[in-house]
Order: sequence, then structure tokens, then C-alpha cells
Amino acid sequence: MAISNQTDPAKINTPSQKQNEQLKDLLRYLSNNSPFYKELFSTNNIDIRAINTVADLPLLPVTTKDDLQKRNNDFLCVRIENVAEYMSTSGTLGSPVTIALTANDLERLALNEYNSFLCADGSKADTYQLMLTLDRQFMAGIAYYMGIRKIGAGLIRLGPGVPSMQWETILRIKPTAIVAVPSFILKLLQYAKEAGIDVNQTSVKKAICIGENIRNTDFSLNILGRKITESWNIKLYSTYASTEMQTAFTECGQGRGGHYQPDLLIVELLDEDNQPVGPNTPGEVTVTTLGVEGMPLLRYKTGDVCMYDDEPCACGRTTLRLTPLMGRKKQMIKFKGTTLYPPALFDLLNEMDEVLDFVIEVSTNEIGLDQVLLYLVPTEESEECDHRIRAYLQARLRVSPQIRYVSPEAILKMQFNEASRKPIKFIDKRG
Repeated sequence: MAISNQTDPAKINTPSQKQNEQLKDLLRYLSNNSPFYKELFSTNNIDIRAINTVADLPLLPVTTKDDLQKRNNDFLCVRIENVAEYMSTSGTLGSPVTIALTANDLERLALNEYNSFLCADGSKADTYQLMLTLDRQFMAGIAYYMGIRKIGAGLIRLGPGVPSMQWETILRIKPTAIVAVPSFILKLLQYAKEAGIDVNQTSVKKAICIGENIRNTDFSLNILGRKITESWNIKLYSTYASTEMQTAFTECGQGRGGHYQPDLLIVELLDEDNQPVGPNTPGEVTVTTLGVEGMPLLRYKTGDVCMYDDEPCACGRTTLRLTPLMGRKKQMIKFKGTTLYPPALFDLLNEMDEVLDFVIEVSTNEIGLDQVLLYLVPTEESEECDHRIRAYLQARLRVSPQIRYVSPEAILKMQFNEASRKPIKFIDKRG
């Protein structure tokens, strides 16, 4: 099941014969080795010999995040002694899931990020400063590390946080690029301003942005992306990935969505009835992994809602591109008759000059309805500031969430608990 060839950046969107063969290989592999999929095929009377092309995928049932959480071990397709490393999801939408990788899976993971960094205009001449963790079973950290090593570029493993140390290292070693969560880049800019560092005279020319949107669904920069680029003349590249799919969608220099890697993944965007949606229509990202040995997935619904664009990109690639994440299905909020997704609230709070930082908490009230509480760090504690914040939220949302003002220290404790690997800005306390 190993993948060894680099993804051709100019593949067309229609499935290739190679991808059809990879799908048939996967079905045979799952039928022989996966306790979960053996049972799924048997229970649904599925003859895998009837599935010959990617177009036949709708004949198969989907796999959900609940399946993976409840029957985690039944997805394992190899003997324990063949597992090279265990990684896990962050548990954003429930309990964490363990993903077991073989040595070949780790090579595939490196290839995935090798392709991604090349897509994001990376080369051997670059030096990347990694501002994220490589421990705590975090797949993204090790994936970026291995992808950069495969390119042959320089690496600085500094980890998350501590803006003073980040800047000291940038000024001393002079990396050309950083890999970071966008909201942390804002903290870097704030520190640089206070310390008198001219960011535009430093060596950093680009940033690979992980974990948060920097664009709207029309690919224009959102407020977070604009705040970064208004202060720092660097190129931003957005990414979208998940631990389960072991593959990333990464922007090229055109900034028009994350490019698909068809040698590593089959992607579908499905509606509520598990039917494919067309271009520029919201759908749930559903993936079938190709070339994975340890825990391959078939029609796995990620819970993430995106759109796709299948027009050829100006960079020359013709594979489809995913828009920024619109939201997660389980995180959808129904508040006083208004439907909200956390990313839209993030954008709204990021664009407010009166708000320095925030956490959004959603719970269920006594009559079973969604209740929204905003923990905010205001620029100043005054009635005037409070009035501006409440008036702005009312004008933009048409509804008024609860607000609780907290200190910068308190918000950091909420965002970074002992188990967190990236800042937590959305807390879901619903059942």
C-alpha cells in the first residue's frame, strides 16, 4: 500500500485510471485487514467487486467521526509490531482518536508535506521556523518537519509561544519563512511593535498558516489575514488538513484555495443526504485515503464544511481547490433564530479594535436552546468601550450574546490547557 511517487501537480479533476486502481486496491485491503470495514461490507451486503471506479463510491456507505471514536481499534489494519508511531486528533469535536501509522505511512506523510511546501513556493533555499509543537502526538508538527526535511530546506524547531524568543531567533538565524497559527502571528506583531523591531526589515518573507482561516470563501483575505499583511509585508499561504486524512490541501502563490493531491486522497463534498454537491456549493468534506496502511478510511465524513472550485488555477495546476473552512457541522450554532459557525464569529471579533483576544463558549440553556457566551479581553475597561462592543455585535449579528470581560492572563489559561496543542477559541459545552 506504500506511496512512492510525487503527485503530478497538473492532474485533471476527473479520476485517472491510476486512482480507480488505487480505490480497488484499497477495497481489497480493507476487506482483508480491517475489522470495521469487513463488518460494514457484510452488514450492508456489499460486493466490493462491483466498485470499479471513483464514480461508484456513492454505492458505499459513509464512515462517520462517531464510528472512528467508538470503534477506534477496529480500524487498525496491521499487526501491532508494524506500527511505527501513534498520533492523535485534538478532540475538537469529541474524544480524541488515535491514528496508528506504519513506516510507509510516515513516508507518505512526508511526501504529502513535501508536495505541500513545493505548492507553497518552498525550496531548498528556504529556512523555516516552526512555531508549533512536535510532541503530544501532534501529526501536523511532525508532518511539517518531515516535509521540510524532504525538500532539503533549513529548519528551526522552536515550538509555540514566547514571542521574545521567536524574534531573537529570527534576528539571529534569519529564516525566510515561518509556520504558525495566524492569531499567534498577531502576537508576534504586537511584541515587535513594543520592542521596536521593524518586521519588514527582517529575513521572513512568507508564512505557512495553520489551524485558522486567513481568507473568506471568495479567497479574499479576511480580517485576520488583513491585520497581518497590513503590518507585515509577507506572503501568506493557507492550509487545510486533518489527522485522520493524513493529507493536506495547501495554497499556491495565487491564494485561491487549497490544492487537492489526487494520488493520496479521493475527496467528495456531500450534502445532508450524502449526495455530491457541485462547485461553489457548501458540502461536508468526505475523504477516502489512498496508500495508507495503518488506518485507511473509506468515505470518511470529516465534519468540515467547505466549497470547491474546479476551474484551472493560474499557477498551472488543474486539480480542484477547497475554499477556507466554513465551519464544522457539529459546531453549528442556532442562536435566537440565527445560524452561526465559529469561523464567522472569529472574523467578527478579530475585526473589532476594542477586542484584544477572545474565547467563544456555547452551552444549552434550561429549555434546550443554544446559549452563546463571549469571553473578551477589552482594550480598556470602560462603559464607553463596553457600549461600542455591544452595539457592534448587535448590528452585525442582529442578536446579543452574553459577554464576560476577563484579563489577558485568564484568557490564556482558557486557550492553552495542559492538553492543548493550539489555541482553543471555541468551547462547546452542549451535550
